[in-house]
Amino acid sequence: MQKYKCTVCGYVYDPAVGDPDNGVKPGTPLASVPDSWVCPECGVGKESFEKV
Repeated sequence: MQKYKCTVCGYVYDPAVGDPDNGVKPGTPLASVPDSWVCPECGVGKESFEKV
């Protein structure tokens, strides 16, 4: 699965890991992450992420 990097702070969203602390299960591609999800490091929306 494709990883995505936050263009603001550099946090990398890895679908294999997900973001369990914020309700995103491992194995969840970024496209399937709820629109309400924000970067756990800086708080921007997923539209601020780009493919790594």
